[in-house]
Amino acid sequence: PAHVQLPSPQNVTLLSKDFDMILTWTPGEGSPPDVTYTVRYKSQERIDKWIKVSNCKNIHRTSCNLTCVLPNVFVKVQARVKAVSGGFQSPWVESEFREYHLDVELAPPVLNVNVKKNLIHVKASFPLATCVESLSWMYDLNLWEAGSENKKQYERNFRKTTVTIDTTAFRGNYCLSARSSFQSIDFKYSKFSQPLCMLLNQKG
Repeated sequence: PAHVQLPSPQNVTLLSKDFDMILTWTPGEGSPPDVTYTVRYKSQERIDKWIKVSNCKNIHRTSCNLTCVLPNVFVKVQARVKAVSGGFQSPWVESEFREYHLDVELAPPVLNVNVKKNLIHVKASFPLATCVESLSWMYDLNLWEAGSENKKQYERNFRKTTVTIDTTAFRGNYCLSARSSFQSIDFKYSKFSQPLCMLLNQKG
């Protein structure tokens, strides 16, 4: 028997995660295998207008990256998705409102470490979309001797800053770890990255 309409997408969630704003959902129960999805969004600047998302029209995947689609990352937005198959479609299902800037969940940065004779140069790289590169992302860096609880902290480095550490006085196994930070109303922080450890100034 022909379906009057398709099952609606379920668990429709707008997340600002790992520097990206992403709409995710799961297929409605009993969805046909050839089902595709179409996404639209609206912002609080124009609350009455749903805007098409060109890269999320008739897609097979169950997520849509909205980060660089948004005209303004400082405004709350809402997204919606519908299922389409053959001549049938489901009702639209709407997400909550989210704001990239206030709700962003950060990923830890990836550390690039260059060990010289008595110096370490540390750079942090971030998995950023180009449209949000200009925001003032920062990172905090911790350095400690393996096994010690005593951590030296280098805080609030701008994303592109290289931290240079004099290691003349260090002997043995030292570890580095970093977290991303971002100031919206309060400071937001990611988890710390997995420690990166290295032997310094070993004889021989």
